[in-house]
Amino acid sequence: MDVELRASDDDRNRVVAELHRHTAAGRLTLDEFSDRAGAVWTARTLGDLAALTRDLPVLPDPAKDGDDSVGHGRRELLMLFAAAALTLLLLGVFLAVTR
Repeated sequence: MDVELRASDDDRNRVVAELHRHTAAGRLTLDEFSDRAGAVWTARTLGDLAALTRDLPVLPDPAKDGDDSVGHGRRELLMLFAAAALTLLLLGVFLAVTR
């Protein structure tokens, strides 16, 4: 990697996603994540971006590992929405019957 090459928005998004995964793993505090994510958007070169993750271990690529944490999170959100909708429906039925 030529550290003097200019960074693209895709490069910056990749680094922010990596920082997020390290935060979720407990390697970074929310304040550290916030500071580093802010620095990502001011980074001009690939070297600047690499400096922000230099002290963190390399993570496996979730797309290659079959990591389904995003899909799992969406399923949990869908189940929560379904439970809330069912609760509202039952509450509506209860109110209609008791009036």
